[in-house]
Amino acid sequence: MKNKIELITPNNFEQEDHFYPKALNSQLHAMVSHFFNLDHERIINRYSHLNPKVSKDKLKEVLTYQSKHFFWGGSDLFYVTTETGNRKMVILETNSCPSGQKSMPPRSDSDEHRGYKYLLENSFLPALRKKRLPKGHLAVIYDKNYIETSGYAQTLADITGEEVYLVPHFDGEKQIITFENGVMMIELENQNKIPIRAALRYVTQKPWNRIPVTSKTFIYNSTLVCLAGGRNKLLANKAYEVYNSEIMNFGLKINTPETIKDVSKLEVPLWVKKFGGKAVIKIPYSNAGQGVFTITNEKELENFMAIDYPYDQFIVQSLIGHYEWSSTSEQGRFYHIGTVPNKKGNIYIADLRVMVYSSPEGFFPCAIYARKARKPLQSVCPQDSWDVLGTNLSIKISENEWSSDQSRLMLMDRKDFNALGLGTDDLIEAYIQTVLTIVAIDKMAQNLLSAKGTFRLKLFKSLDNDESLLKEIMI
Repeated sequence: MKNKIELITPNNFEQEDHFYPKALNSQLHAMVSHFFNLDHERIINRYSHLNPKVSKDKLKEVLTYQSKHFFWGGSDLFYVTTETGNRKMVILETNSCPSGQKSMPPRSDSDEHRGYKYLLENSFLPALRKKRLPKGHLAVIYDKNYIETSGYAQTLADITGEEVYLVPHFDGEKQIITFENGVMMIELENQNKIPIRAALRYVTQKPWNRIPVTSKTFIYNSTLVCLAGGRNKLLANKAYEVYNSEIMNFGLKINTPETIKDVSKLEVPLWVKKFGGKAVIKIPYSNAGQGVFTITNEKELENFMAIDYPYDQFIVQSLIGHYEWSSTSEQGRFYHIGTVPNKKGNIYIADLRVMVYSSPEGFFPCAIYARKARKPLQSVCPQDSWDVLGTNLSIKISENEWSSDQSRLMLMDRKDFNALGLGTDDLIEAYIQTVLTIVAIDKMAQNLLSAKGTFRLKLFKSLDNDESLLKEIMI
């Protein structure tokens, strides 16, 4: 990972710099290509045909919704079923500024920039045109995922013909990004400061402690989105509940595991017991696979309770595993469908990441990939459940240094996609679930701003009264 400001100039995009090696020469699976070519009307007709209680008008309203704050996001979903064969896509979490571009095969032979260009041309740049911006430059700011952030910066330079600043913004290090009267300023090596009129943000680790919630510089997405649910699993779940109450009469619903919110550490064992001794505990503000604890036995619960954590609040969710050892929740018992058995007969848990962006015409998918667990799913409950249940590829090396386990990455190409056992209808459902979560979080973000555009800290505190988090927020 680089740690210096780079000035990116146009016409220097090199594919090998911005895609994983296995994605470079991959070919998009025909079914996924077909899905990407479906327009809203065909998706609505198909989905309502399979789900007759769904209101076509409401679904159209959802898919053409105009985001105010949450412009691009990615949901992680599990493909699950019940003992009666009721299959569905279940949302694990939704991320603001998600990864995905570096893992996406091209849509056509001439598709050099791939998803970078789709997102910037159809979402980022149209959003800029609607804003009254200060004078200044364009920037991409990041704290991980250099392959993708440099890809965005280079593509943005190519599209606009402008120079773009690619700026590291790590937690706990000397800050070269400051804000003056709401305008983002970047301090160059010669100590001159330059203003930024708009920035694409890929800052994922506690972004609210060094980027204010609101600013005159347009930030895509703002840290308001992170606090409203994009990096805050606690508020995300509350946003889903509020939005579900709005859309339930139209046959729509965000599917999530049963979730207990606002849980103190001392309460955790009680809720784990409520789920039959099998549960997932999450620190609401962590991401990239950090701060997630799968509990399937007393030893794993003891290990969790023995650690001191930086935050006061947790969420506890029902655990989705094998049919023989999943949590029993109020919705019944869900278990993983998993991958198609390999030649050894092994089935692996895999999640699906669906990235979408908001455009003037509504939401569109931008990138999809999958990740499988390290070890196969077995009918006997494992002693170390994370190896069987955990799918995240990120590996934290040190405070601001990350690696990725690419061996478990599954592309939407002709080789990997078939192993997932998914069809067009599953991709449509995953896409709709993702859009629903982004609309829910965007509406929560709107509620957290006053009529004057200031952050409603009292309301936020009433929704998430975590003193450790509140001290971090930069207003």
